Amino acid sequence: MRATTQFILICFSVVAGLLLLAGLYEHFFCKDRLRLSSSKYITTVAVSAALAGLLMLLELPLVFLAPDFYKVDLSELPVLICSFYLGPVAGILTEFLKIMIKLVLKPSTTAFVGELANFSIGCAIVLPASMIYHRIRTKGGAVAGMIVGTLVMAIFGSLFNAVYLLPAYSEMYHWPLQAIVAKGTEINSHITGVYSFVLLAVAPLNLIKGTVVSILTFLLYKRIRPIMFKRS
Repeated sequence: MRATTQFILICFSVVAGLLLLAGLYEHFFCKDRLRLSSSKYITTVAVSAALAGLLMLLELPLVFLAPDFYKVDLSELPVLICSFYLGPVAGILTEFLKIMIKLVLKPSTTAFVGELANFSIGCAIVLPASMIYHRIRTKGGAVAGMIVGTLVMAIFGSLFNAVYLLPAYSEMYHWPLQAIVAKGTEINSHITGVYSFVLLAVAPLNLIKGTVVSILTFLLYKRIRPIMFKRS
């Protein structure tokens, strides 16, 4: 019970902290951010979150890189597009609502550890990418933002897994941490501990996901924007 309470507090603290960071950045630095009515803003975020929630259900395990309980999805694609359109706060809100929608459609199978990971690591690409883009509103700024976001996601995702997510998953499921590492060793003999696990399994997954999402965002943003974000 105590571990569950602590986990819930950590989840809400992460969400609140990221929203605060995004809000401060928008207030002081995003002077060119698009201003919409409250209803249009909410509708845009809700539509983006719904699309992201559906995409989150389409998970693909890359079993040649990591154990099958690690899966890749493209749910950050609508989130990143929305954050480019409306700003970092909208990106964080969309990411959070995406998780809520996914939980309605498909309950957690990882005691919510997987959902926290998806949210936190998703924000790790969305937040820096949208921050940079809203400071440098050019194609080069978008590319730079997505490159930085992908690298941040890979680094943060690896550290977050090693320091918190894997130990939390191990504790909640009473699955020894070394047994989880052993699943990675079966795929890659160079995986011998937690840090080699995240370096050789988790980081490549996040790099692949970030790269694919970034490429699709680059190709689709200008085409999707007039369809998804019709101005009233």
